This record gives sequence, C-alpha cells and structure tokens, in this order.
Amino acid sequence: MEERPKKQHALKFDILRYLYYRGPMAINELSKLTGKSLPLITTHIHSLKEQGLIINNQYAQSTGGRRAHEYQLNKESGRYIIAVSVDQLVTRIAAFNLHNEQVDEPKEKAINLEKAEESLSDLVNFIKGYIKELPLSISDMLGIGIAMPGFVNAEKGINNTHFGLGERSLADYIAKEVGCEVFIDNDSSAIALAELNFGAARGMQDVMVVNVGWGIGLGMIVNGKLFRGHSGFAGEFSHIPLADSNNLCVCGKRGCLEVDASLLVLTKRAQKEMKNGYASKMEGMFSSNGASNLDIVLNAANAGDQLAVNLLSKAGFLIGKGIATLIHIMNPQGVVVSGRGAIASRILMAPIQQAVNEFSIPMLAEQCTILPSPLNKEAELLGAATLVMERTDKFFNEVLI
Repeated sequence: MEERPKKQHALKFDILRYLYYRGPMAINELSKLTGKSLPLITTHIHSLKEQGLIINNQYAQSTGGRRAHEYQLNKESGRYIIAVSVDQLVTRIAAFNLHNEQVDEPKEKAINLEKAEESLSDLVNFIKGYIKELPLSISDMLGIGIAMPGFVNAEKGINNTHFGLGERSLADYIAKEVGCEVFIDNDSSAIALAELNFGAARGMQDVMVVNVGWGIGLGMIVNGKLFRGHSGFAGEFSHIPLADSNNLCVCGKRGCLEVDASLLVLTKRAQKEMKNGYASKMEGMFSSNGASNLDIVLNAANAGDQLAVNLLSKAGFLIGKGIATLIHIMNPQGVVVSGRGAIASRILMAPIQQAVNEFSIPMLAEQCTILPSPLNKEAELLGAATLVMERTDKFFNEVLI
C-alpha cells in the first residue's frame, strides 16, 4: 500500500523541482518532461496548490488557440532554504525562497578549516546565529545545504578531510545541533549543479565545470546528471601532474596542477613578488588572516594590475592544459570556468583557450565551447541551496504530506 503514495510523492517532487529549476511552466510542458498524462499532472497541480506550494502565474505565450495557464512555485509559501558555502578560510550563508531569491544579504565569517574542532564549533554557531536573526522559524526551513571542500560522501553526510569527525556523519551532527535537516556535498559538485541548473551549463548534457578557487576543483555532468564516480570522489582535477614546478602538494605528491594554478598559490606568489620589489597596486592590501586575499588578486587583475594579470595568465594557461586533457577523455559539449576565479574570467579565458587550442586535437576542441560562469562566487551558494532540492527522500517526509 505504500508504493502508490511513494510514486505520487515522486511525481509531486518532479513537478516542484522542474518549477524550481525552470520557472513558470504550463501543464502540457510538465507532462512532456515527466512523461505522465495531462489528467495526472493536473491532479497533482491542484494538490500542490491546496498545499500552498505552487500558484497560478499567468497565461503562457500563445501558439494559436486558447492560451494555457502557467504555474510557478509560491515564494510566499513560508518555505525557505538555508545555503552555506565553506572554503578553507571563509564561510558564507544566505537564505533563499522557492524562487531562489535571497531573503537577505549573505553573511560571512572567517572560519579556519585547519583547526578541526574549533572550525566545527564555529560553523554550527554561525548557522545558529544566522537563523536566529532571520524573521523565520526552523519549521519554515526545507533544509540546510552546505557546500564544502574535501572528500565528501554526500549520501552519508561524511567529510573525510575536514572538521575532525572521521567516519561520523557531519550532516547528522550539524542537523542535531541546529534542529533542521542538513545536506552536504563537495563544493565543486555543488557548483556544477548550480551551473547546470542556473548558469552557463544550462541545457547541456555533457559538460565539465572547473571550480577555480583555493584549489582547482571539477564537477562533471554526464547525460544531464552529476557524475560522482565509483566511490563518489570523481573530479580531483587539481591533482593532475601538470605543474611547471616540482613543488610538493598538500596531497603528498609533486607537480600537481594546484601547486602552480590555485588562487591560494597565486596570492602567496603575489606577496613574494612584491616583497622582492615588483611594483603593484596590491601593495599593503593583503590581510594577515588571508580571509579576503583571494579577491584582491582577482580584482587587481580586472583593474589591469600587471603583476596580477601575469600571475592569472600563467595559471590560466596551466588550467587550459588540464582542460585539454579533459576534452580528450570526456569529449564534453562544453567546459565552464566557475567558482571564485570566474570574477576574473576576462583575464583567464584567453590563456585557457590558447592552451586548449595548443594541446587539444582540433576536431575535439572545435566541438567543445569554453564558457565563463555568469554566477561568479555566488555559484557555490546557489549549489548549496540546490542540495536541499535534490534530496527527494527527505523532501517526501518533511514536505509532501
């Protein structure tokens, strides 16, 4: 007797998810996307309207004859998502309504992931404090999505790299502390979901999303879905041995792409060059804790600072060599350059494309479009929000009653 309600819930969720990702839609469009009959979709639309989760939007554009009604998620439904983006030094948080609009300005806090127990306590308190300040209650939350670096088992909610819980579920730990369902994933995977659903990869089936940040991450979309690999850890792009130097990487290997192309390395290199007498507008701008140092290099490059441009150009060429490798292996429709580094995509894209042209087989390179992200550093927050909408099993129990 439970199988039928489960199928009904699954279809309801599909409808909600399509409206979340694609915006207002007519019943005939939803019928085509779900493969279900018009009467069945109509029944579920009416049910979701009664629950206050969707509303009539307007009439769809006429194609001749009577115009169809369009439906959209109800952003006044009282349902919200908390999105958290975590990097090695800074954590950002924002609340989104069902139209993926931010309820308030994102807040940020310096949290150093190298201090495992302290960072976990700081993260929990930051989330608690943010929710407390919102004019919303925990019961209004569909869930909390957290995008973070490290080897993350999204299904079990485990981060094997940070926060010091080992094989214990980080998601369950935070959920118990905060009082709300929590979903975690690797930051590059979350960014790939954001680009697929809201950014440059929208409408693509096979696309690689390169996350240029503290490291160089990768999210892979195959057949329109996030590809995780056998153990869930696919996409360790930064540890491909492409670096010009033989410097030791944090992974214990030498020559990884990350040691010459990550924003963290570029920041340190900029400071070293200025210490050795290289004139730059960045002089005196770097803080001691490093919390905002990455944006300094990116913004300086956009402003034409020669040192910043040179550093980013060299990094872009190495990233392009890595992308050339991906093109040969995956034959993607497109590659999106995303993450924090996309702020300076105007500087990065030319050397990336140059390297792709130089190291890729022309026939494959010509069939692959290299695109900058329109989302910039907001991609990770959007991806974190998406993590909540992707988890159908929890959504059934908490919302689709």
